[in-house]
This record gives sequence, structure tokens and C-alpha cells, in this order.
Amino acid sequence: MIIRDLDTVKTVDWGNGTSARLLVAADGLGYTVCDTVVTAGSKSKLQYRNHLEACYCIGGSGEVQDMSGNSFPITPGVLYALNEHDEHWLIAGPDEDLHLISVFTPALRGDEVHNLDGSGASAY
Repeated sequence: MIIRDLDTVKTVDWGNGTSARLLVAADGLGYTVCDTVVTAGSKSKLQYRNHLEACYCIGGSGEVQDMSGNSFPITPGVLYALNEHDEHWLIAGPDEDLHLISVFTPALRGDEVHNLDGSGASAY
């Protein structure tokens, strides 16, 4: 059995917020669970080429936008899944941080961060 406390796990600054890595590859479960905070007003172009990701919103608001320009609101209780390694924009609302629980498969090492320099979608 694995018991973790949010205050004791590794938290990385991924570029436009933070991600507390609650479960990682070294735990041997085959997936990662993160407590992710996306900074209010930020816009991140992302893609997970080596992982599938599902995010469940537990606070704040924002949107996820596909590369065709379709926009989907994210509010508490909404889940979105990037089931085809989808390139996308993650946009946090202007007034408060967007708070997500994220699950990745296969598992992350736990130290990954994004490169949001504008040269394309940040990927890992």
C-alpha cells in the first residue's frame, strides 16, 4: 500500500503552474497521478507524445482547445482526456488558478517539465 501526503511529494514548476507528483514510475503502478495547478491567465500549448493524459477539474475554470479551434470549458466536475496524444491549448481562466487532478499512462519519471518557449507544443 502506498500512502502519500500532498505536502511531502515532489512538486515541479512545469512552466505555467505546478504539479505535485503523487505517484510516479518508480512506484511501479504503471501510471502517474498529479495534483496540478495551472496559473490564472496562462495559455500553454502542450502535447504528450509518449503518454496519454486525463484531467479532472476540482477548482477554478478554464478551457482546453484542440488544434482545429474547438474550445471546451473546464469547470469543477469536468474531465477531459487526451486519448490520441492530442496537441492542445490549456487555458486557465483570468481570475483564479485552474486546479486539476491529472493521470498519465505510462507513468512519468516525476521530474518532467514543459518548454513553453513558443517554438511549438511542449511535449514529453
